[in-house]
Amino acid sequence: MAGLRPVRAYGLANSLARSSIRPIRCATTAKLSPLSQGQVRCKSGPYGYTQAKALVFSEYGEPKDVLQLHTHSISPNLPSSSVLLRTLAAPINPADVNTIQGTYGAKPSFTSLLGTPSPAAVPGNEGAFEVVSSSVPNLQRGDWVIPKKTMFGTWRTHALVPGDAVIKVAKEGVTALQAATVAVNPCSAYRMLRDFVREPAPMREGDWFVQNGANSGVGRAAIQLGKLWGYRSINVVRARDTPEVTQALRDELTALGATHVVTEDEFLAREFRDRLAEWTRGDREGVRLGLNCVGGKSAQTMAKSLGQGGTLVTYGGMARQPVALPTGLLIFKDIRFVGFWLSRWADRDPASKEQTVAEILGLLREGKFRDVPTVEVPWTWETEVQELKDAVQGTLEGFRSGKGVFVFRDT
Repeated sequence: MAGLRPVRAYGLANSLARSSIRPIRCATTAKLSPLSQGQVRCKSGPYGYTQAKALVFSEYGEPKDVLQLHTHSISPNLPSSSVLLRTLAAPINPADVNTIQGTYGAKPSFTSLLGTPSPAAVPGNEGAFEVVSSSVPNLQRGDWVIPKKTMFGTWRTHALVPGDAVIKVAKEGVTALQAATVAVNPCSAYRMLRDFVREPAPMREGDWFVQNGANSGVGRAAIQLGKLWGYRSINVVRARDTPEVTQALRDELTALGATHVVTEDEFLAREFRDRLAEWTRGDREGVRLGLNCVGGKSAQTMAKSLGQGGTLVTYGGMARQPVALPTGLLIFKDIRFVGFWLSRWADRDPASKEQTVAEILGLLREGKFRDVPTVEVPWTWETEVQELKDAVQGTLEGFRSGKGVFVFRDT
């Protein structure tokens, strides 16, 4: 978004002493005890050094062109107040791809900390890790943690980081995939539904919101949280290749708690205003909140669908078209247009992030919230770099059956 300034992100530059990490040329294998969920971690070098691999990039560009797989080793002698982590799972989010392309609002720090030939950064903002060893009193071997701030660099088999760079999560009753995917999409939906409607009162039971990109991770989370809190929702999706597949998607989102599901073409049609009036008839305030991740005509139609004093929150721009602001909506309907950037919220208020994550994980344990569909991308010690690059490159291409997630095995 135009109003956002690039920030110098937390990452390798703020990690631990370089003496703890060194590149390696070869490795031997030693068997360790099995970890949770059947995973076996078995890579250990001479003298107790942990062998690790990381996807890195030293220049901006398309993932297929700039990503490299770098091997290094981590000393068994931990610096003070640090933790050695093994990665369990790490999602591939569109923002991660944008970071590699150099188009994201935050820029990573390129450093030589991992011993790369050129200063490099590790992509990935989201993931779940298991503590291997710790010099921090409140973190013990076997604990699960997630990154506290963005630009953590999660696309790697192991990480050596300060203890205050992570948030401990209770692993009972949740899977590694659920822990790895809780911090971005569900937190975005939670905060947008809760934080932006203030007058004449916050969102109340029975209030309406409308969103595009309703099949996304954020969209699915918003549907479910809205249903739990008593909100009614109008959800816009792109039509699929056949009417049958489109209807199956409608049914799926309705089962999650969507009040109405419409296609983009139906939403943009002139007749939609009549359907909207019928749905919201008798509601004095109409639709109070819009969640926009598309832009262009979709965002403009969403703004026109809002009631008096409504709020449109933009958190993405998949159409790569500007959000046009009709003057009449600003003057006569007092519509508010604001932006939401998860990275800014998470980095400014890590305590709020920790509380939000804990609440969502609690809903998962209680069976009141379903995690986003995922496509597992296995990452073993033998996985070739091309397999990993293909998974990243394909994130922004076409319809996908789920969010891509690196799942680490035998690393």
